[in-house]
Amino acid sequence: MSLQEQFDKAAEDIKKLKGRPNDADLLEIYGYFKQATVGDANPADKPGIFDLKGKAKFESWSSKSGMSKEDAQKAYVAKAQSIIDAIGLQ
Repeated sequence: MSLQEQFDKAAEDIKKLKGRPNDADLLEIYGYFKQATVGDANPADKPGIFDLKGKAKFESWSSKSGMSKEDAQKAYVAKAQSIIDAIGLQ
């Protein structure tokens, strides 16, 4: 299975969890997903000071800047698998 196929499968599987991951895991996997699918975050797109959720998500993504698409996909797959192992699938 290619890396892209593994990434796509992990992205589908993460939607089928039995429960909700903790916020730190959600932010981390979001950052890897955005880096793998969009690339580096644009500082001009940073949410405003009152958008706390958006700001946290942006900061998680921004912390992955410079990471290659392939490295972000590998990290996403690994993180998704650790979350799946901990929570399980439906």
